[in-house]
Amino acid sequence: MASENSDGLEPILSALSTMQANAERSQKSQAHDYLEKFQKSPEAWTKTHSLLSSPKTTAEAKLFAATTLKGKITYDLEQLPRDSLPSLRDSILTLLVTFCEGPRPIRTQLCVCLANLAIQMLEWKDVLGQVGSTLGSGAGDCILEFLRVLPEEVTEGRKIHLTEEELTNRTKDLLEDNAPQVLTLLIQYARSSVTAATNPRLFECISSWLREIPAADVVNSFLFDAIINALSEEGSFEAAVDCLCTILRDTREVDESIDIIRLIYPRVLSLRPKIAEFAGSGDLEIYKGLTRIFAEAGEAWVVMIARFPSDFRGLVESILECCGRDQDRDAVALTFLFWYEFKQIITLDKYKETRLQYQDIFSKLVDVMIKHLEYPRPNGADETDLFDGDREQEEKFREFRHQMGDVLKDCCDVITVTDCLGKAFELIQKWISTYGPQASNSFVPHWQELEAPLFSMRAMGRMVSPEENVVLRQVIPLIVQIPDHEKLQFQAIMALARYTDWTAQHPEFLQPQLSFVIAGFGHSSKEVVRAAALAFKFFGTDCRKLLENNVTELHSFYESVLDNLPPISQEEITEGVACIISAQEISKTYATFKLYCDPVIKRMMSRANEARTAQDDGPRLAVADYLQLLTIFVQNIQPYVSPQEENPAVKYCQEILPVLSAIAENFTNSIPILERVCRCWRYMVLSYRTAILPLLPNLAQQLASGFEISRQGCFLWATDSVLREFAEGAEFVDASTSQAIYNFFEQQALAFLRIMNDLPPEDLPDVIEDFFRLLIDALIYYHQQLLVSPVCQHILSASLSALTLQQEPPLIATLHFLRDFLSYGTDHPNSSNFANGYDSHETPCSNPPQLQQAVKQMVVAQGEPLVQRIMTGMMFSFPRDCLQDASGVLLTLFEVLPQETTVWLKGTIGMLPAGSVRAGEADRLMNTVGVKVQGGDFRKVRVLLQDFTTSYRRRNVAPREGLGRLEATRFRFSG
Repeated sequence: MASENSDGLEPILSALSTMQANAERSQKSQAHDYLEKFQKSPEAWTKTHSLLSSPKTTAEAKLFAATTLKGKITYDLEQLPRDSLPSLRDSILTLLVTFCEGPRPIRTQLCVCLANLAIQMLEWKDVLGQVGSTLGSGAGDCILEFLRVLPEEVTEGRKIHLTEEELTNRTKDLLEDNAPQVLTLLIQYARSSVTAATNPRLFECISSWLREIPAADVVNSFLFDAIINALSEEGSFEAAVDCLCTILRDTREVDESIDIIRLIYPRVLSLRPKIAEFAGSGDLEIYKGLTRIFAEAGEAWVVMIARFPSDFRGLVESILECCGRDQDRDAVALTFLFWYEFKQIITLDKYKETRLQYQDIFSKLVDVMIKHLEYPRPNGADETDLFDGDREQEEKFREFRHQMGDVLKDCCDVITVTDCLGKAFELIQKWISTYGPQASNSFVPHWQELEAPLFSMRAMGRMVSPEENVVLRQVIPLIVQIPDHEKLQFQAIMALARYTDWTAQHPEFLQPQLSFVIAGFGHSSKEVVRAAALAFKFFGTDCRKLLENNVTELHSFYESVLDNLPPISQEEITEGVACIISAQEISKTYATFKLYCDPVIKRMMSRANEARTAQDDGPRLAVADYLQLLTIFVQNIQPYVSPQEENPAVKYCQEILPVLSAIAENFTNSIPILERVCRCWRYMVLSYRTAILPLLPNLAQQLASGFEISRQGCFLWATDSVLREFAEGAEFVDASTSQAIYNFFEQQALAFLRIMNDLPPEDLPDVIEDFFRLLIDALIYYHQQLLVSPVCQHILSASLSALTLQQEPPLIATLHFLRDFLSYGTDHPNSSNFANGYDSHETPCSNPPQLQQAVKQMVVAQGEPLVQRIMTGMMFSFPRDCLQDASGVLLTLFEVLPQETTVWLKGTIGMLPAGSVRAGEADRLMNTVGVKVQGGDFRKVRVLLQDFTTSYRRRNVAPREGLGRLEATRFRFSG
């Protein structure tokens, strides 16, 4: 390794070895950091060539070098003098000659290097000619590889440092002008030998160039024969399928492609015999490839099929055959999109005749889908292990069944719901007559054949009208007599749950179904119990009027099962009974509310007493779960009462408010409990709106004291609901109440600022998110008070501190607040309420000058650090999904104070770490920004800054020693 040492390659090789070895995490982290810095350094240009040229470096090291060189050419080409680019090109060509025979990953990376250099090296005109002459006629695969990657890299041009005009011209030079030459070259290559005509690289190359070469030119050439013939060769089959599917996608504009479609269609249809040939052969990949071809053809030509149903019937039959013969159910999913798009078009009135002609196809499709819905038969005697212990495969099958259910819904649109349900009904009847007498509680023969139609009924439930009066009357009495088998009971209960809106219109069928569902709560299977709870929720929701007189009996049932259910099922059954209570007369609401909730509160208080001394979290989580049940009652029991009358639900809430307050005061360190208490309070406000006014003083006091003591953001979340419901101008809210609510908001804001003063933002991400979401609503409803309040300046300072975070949710909330806040410095703010924001002609009203001036004064005072925080976030720390909003803040800043923001931007860029910005790059950026600002084209400024920060971020990492003058200062507040 003497040469490697002398060339300084040893540290690189050592770091690579560490990354591949079973080393300590800290060592791997150090090696990763070293390699990342190396990749961005100027010395990487020479050392990558040394690594690639050395006969002693490993293939892994060479691949790393080739990948690094690709990144250098893509992002760092400006590090090299312009007159050295021909030498770089020649060296890459030399390396390509060396790696012409492989390894393929290295060869591919070098081809990408050459393609990216060709894009940026505008003076290189004869690209294809020089590459071909250098590599020679014996380098077929290498030339094909380069030809394949060239169009792909050109279309990724946003990564290349060229102007839009330069990129457009270069695209024309490299692709459009070369397309005829490439087509000729590919035809010549394909004709050169049998091996060449079946080379997978050839078809990959054709697929890539179909972006530029018209599909008609390929179909009318020898290449199309080669593609079809390659489908009979195992080695080229996959690449030929990809290529043919690319051609098919290019014919989607059927009116423009009708002649070429008529050429392709017979060739595609000639593949149909292969469906039966490979269906039972065990060669799954070939079967999937064939299915993909037919499905892609169907998707591309779906309009043609609708227009000419007889001519293209063979294609649709082929797709159906692919579905029906797919015994392993691995290929059928490839057809789902076609069936959906075909259904969408033939259900239009324009294509009614086509729909009638294809009803038999969709009728058969229902049979195929229901058959595919069947669970597999177990290999052994264990009926519970249907997937040989493969839980992942079982989950995939369950998900797959729901996708097949969507296809059944498509069939319902084509051949009517009654016909589809009738097929499921016939299968259920057939099973009952064939196997019903043999079934017992311990043995149910061929249960898969009964479970599948039950699932199909469940899947089609959404499509069935409550007025359906043929099949459901016959099938529901059968479902409630299903044998006691876990999967059958589960599916039967879930099927009934989908038809509760139908049952609400047919009350004579309610009682047997409800009895069947309630019996499910006593089943030994947890899955069946969970299904029963979910079904009860839907019965309570949809059949509430039919069950309102059963409230007392249902209370006994509710009490008997509640403690035996998991939390999610407790919530579902609670929602069901809450909906039934809501259907009662208002005179009974208070009593039944109390009847159901008092026992829940008693349980909650009992667990709360346990939780005060418990060592584990179990009792505290139980308290939180009971709080959730109370919230569900509050959400669903919303009696309509005139503003002059007492609301019976509010009367009960007034009784339990002290209990909830005591829970919050005694568990200030339990986040689940505090969040559930605040959620309950929030829904009291949202459900009863201004009727909650008698509780408001106590509620506001609890929210204020709770936030100050616990420092949890959930109190701000609950405050937000109060702010919105009692805003100025809200119905039945007087001015004094609205002002009191604003004062309450300011009290919460001051408490937040004191917390921000005491703790760094890293300790408060959730609180910061909730506070700035609260502020967004405060700007909507109280902007006239907030923007001129002294607290607003401190809030803006706090937002700068929040921008140092790296978590997405608090950053998004802060950036949204800043965008809305800054917009009040313009004529038309982002957010305003309808009462004040629009005039009688529904046009946005002007923002008052005093508010604009107040915002501008605050921005003048803090605009410079704001620009610094946004720019450093975009260049170093913000998550990717925050960048759009961050650039939006800069856009609004330029709209508010264009000249000042330009100065702040220039100062920020001047403070970046030395050497991190290319020579002249900052000046070019600022000159272009200045021109766009002068012209008022602020959106173009936004794009410029997005491109600059993206490029900077790729080339640089945040310095370990910090950002120096750009480092954020700690937020301070003494109010």
